[in-house]
Amino acid sequence: MDPIILAKLHFFMSISRTFQPFLTKYQTDAPMIPFLGRDLEDLMRSLLRRFIKRDVQVDVSPVNLVKLDVTDQKFWVSPKQVDIGLGATAALKGMSGSQGGSERDVLQFMRDSQSALSKICQNILLKCPLKYPTVRNMLCLDPQKMHTEPDMCLKKMKALVMKFVQDKKLSGGVTAGDKIAQQFQKFLFNEARGEEFMVFSALDGTLRVDSFLHKAMNGYAELWSFVEKLLLLSHGQATVERGFSINKEVEMCNMNEDTIVSQRLICDYVRMCGGVVKVPLTKELLNECATSRNRYRIFLEDERKKKEKAKQMNKRKGAENELEQLRKKRRTILTVCDTLEKEADSLAEKAENTAGTKMAELITKSNSMRKRCKDKRGELMDLDHEIEKRVAELRYMS
Repeated sequence: MDPIILAKLHFFMSISRTFQPFLTKYQTDAPMIPFLGRDLEDLMRSLLRRFIKRDVQVDVSPVNLVKLDVTDQKFWVSPKQVDIGLGATAALKGMSGSQGGSERDVLQFMRDSQSALSKICQNILLKCPLKYPTVRNMLCLDPQKMHTEPDMCLKKMKALVMKFVQDKKLSGGVTAGDKIAQQFQKFLFNEARGEEFMVFSALDGTLRVDSFLHKAMNGYAELWSFVEKLLLLSHGQATVERGFSINKEVEMCNMNEDTIVSQRLICDYVRMCGGVVKVPLTKELLNECATSRNRYRIFLEDERKKKEKAKQMNKRKGAENELEQLRKKRRTILTVCDTLEKEADSLAEKAENTAGTKMAELITKSNSMRKRCKDKRGELMDLDHEIEKRVAELRYMS
């Protein structure tokens, strides 16, 4: 029943279209971190231009960009100047008569859109990788930047080397760092002058930046070793999330862990080959398929033996636990017997030094304790027989 629902939907579609190219580009296993800082900066600026005053955006460095307080309304444009997208603007203009919202509704929609943009930017900046100098300095590995701005790239490379030296992640320390910086400077003003650096594009799908730089840095061993470490820094977790999606596709009820692992191996190999029809039917593969039934029977037999062995071990372990409990009980009863004997002897000695009723009372107590001790000795003999029986059973199990 919202009269301006169409404009609201167009607004959110406009926002999603802003994010879609970035998210699509970075859903890849290729090393994209050299371009992450630049693309994040472009994404943030495209969102800020929608509701932040122009004079605030001019000459804002990436460092200050992530520190910008997007919730401060003094930086905002007036609600009527908010860029809600062409679709939403056209939807508002197309409304008329009773079907259209009032001016008050439209103004409130513009204010809500401004608040939504502010909240979106605030959430992005909360964990934005642009906060980290390493991400910003990785721009020096962009081949196009190497060609057009070699001085800037050299400065950023030195900052990366210094970071590794400070964190003690670079073997060789400052000496190795100086050599890497010198090789990079030589590389920039020699190899990076080539036209292929200017026309390089990470989006054409034909060449990855790691392959490109590995070929170009042939002859710069120390430099490539350091660049290789930088390119290993992940730009995201697309591979892991894709793995969860594949697991969900292959999983079934009551599926064993080994089966899931095998299914994943098959899926990964098929994807590596480029599809099911492109999997090479080698002699080894055909032989494995032909003998799969026999190997499955052997596997089942091995599993049966494992279960029997585990059952036997559990039975033996249970018997050992029972034996240990009997021995513990024997030690306790033996301690009680020794205590009763000592108490009976002590009472008997006291009775010798007394007379009359007191002597009779002490002798009675002494005899009572000796009787209890005799009963405990009987229990002790029964326990000894039980322990011998359990030891014999354990000997038979082994």
